[in-house]
Amino acid sequence: MKGSLRVAVGAFALAATLFAPRAGARPATAAAAVRAVVLQQADAWNRHDATAYSALFTPDCDAVNVVGWWWKSRAEMQAKLTRAFASVFRDSTLSFTDVQVKFLARHIAVAHARWSMQGEKMQPGIPSPDRGIQTLLLVQRGGRWQIAVFQNTLSKPERPFPAGPRAGAAAESRPR
Repeated sequence: MKGSLRVAVGAFALAATLFAPRAGARPATAAAAVRAVVLQQADAWNRHDATAYSALFTPDCDAVNVVGWWWKSRAEMQAKLTRAFASVFRDSTLSFTDVQVKFLARHIAVAHARWSMQGEKMQPGIPSPDRGIQTLLLVQRGGRWQIAVFQNTLSKPERPFPAGPRAGAAAESRPR
């Protein structure tokens, strides 16, 4: 009996290990809810609704926009976007082409989202935000996912780095 009990316990332990969810894994519905928040940015943006767009963020959010301006609250973001929607982004349209979600903990997710924009009219000296990648840290509070940290980066097609001597090789070959 002891031997068969040991085999049964071992088989159960093996099955539990093989079929246990990965650390950080969440049901598809949770990933869909996070993805929906990311995609709601386009809806609010395309209506040029700074209040709706900012409501996707936590009150104490940190957001670095596509030109590197750091906004440190939902209120600051809303004020700046209200002005931008009345001018440079008045005719802009935002769309997303890819959103990938990874859970760091039960109520914390990271999303990366590829986007493109048309119709913006940036001032001279500010790069035109035509396409980019967002990195978003979302938290779930009270059953609702919101963006707590946001980094937006312009994206250009990837090209291989030039072939050549490795960094520091010239310094290493100099006589000492």
